[in-house]
Amino acid sequence: MPQSPKSATGTMVQIPSGDVSLEGDLNIPAGARGIVLFAHGSGSSRLSPRNRFVAGVLNKAGLATLLMDLLTADEERIDLYTGALRFDIGLLAGRLESATDWLLSQPQTREMSIGYFGSSTGAAAALVAAAGRPERVTAIVSRGGRPDLAGSALADVRSPTLLIVGGNDEVVIGLNEESLARLSVEKEMRIVPGATHLFEEPGTLEEVARLASDWFTNHLT
Repeated sequence: MPQSPKSATGTMVQIPSGDVSLEGDLNIPAGARGIVLFAHGSGSSRLSPRNRFVAGVLNKAGLATLLMDLLTADEERIDLYTGALRFDIGLLAGRLESATDWLLSQPQTREMSIGYFGSSTGAAAALVAAAGRPERVTAIVSRGGRPDLAGSALADVRSPTLLIVGGNDEVVIGLNEESLARLSVEKEMRIVPGATHLFEEPGTLEEVARLASDWFTNHLT
């Protein structure tokens, strides 16, 4: 795992969503005009070293970030055994929408452009949530995502979308190609040579971070 670049000091926040409260880590560099909300994938959390690395690169580029847990601690324990909640795209998308509304209610973030960074099943949740908040979500990046799980919501996405897939992740490449064809917005698919699903190979996660930083910088600021 590459060493994370220096970033703004994070603040732990509590985000209400329905009858639960979700934990998040909010980083706001000085002068930030855009913020990226991270939607992690199957069995992951806001402590994911991969997402934290990408978040650090975005912070260095002057973008704020919010890494949050989409499930509560109790739900995580249930999901550890059943694996069901991580594939409940409607539930995860609804919580991303709640987090978006929360950002828009906070004095330090309400004027910022909002982007979503989704990985694995979190990418589908990000696309569904963006379709539900078309006037609020300005850009989306998917890392090794399952956009196909967004289903019919793909046709309603209005946010410029970048799909990043590992060159050795053949099944997911196919699923992303099919999803790309169903998107009717500014869109792009980038394949990182030599990368598998988790982008563990040397230099591959750095490439993900570079591509994501360029996309968000162009569309959020």
